Amino acid sequence: MNAWAADVRLRVERFRVFRQTLSEMGALNNKELADLGLHRSELRRVAYQASREVC
Repeated sequence: MNAWAADVRLRVERFRVFRQTLSEMGALNNKELADLGLHRSELRRVAYQASREVC
């Protein structure tokens, strides 16, 4: 597999993880988020960080 295809595959996987994380955390109510130490305004940042953990 060439480097271009590997890069595309990694980007697609990272985007999938970002969207899935954002969707799952967005389904939580504010109390549940507070129990996790999060505010709704932080969800995109947390989802982005999760997507960067994909190797």
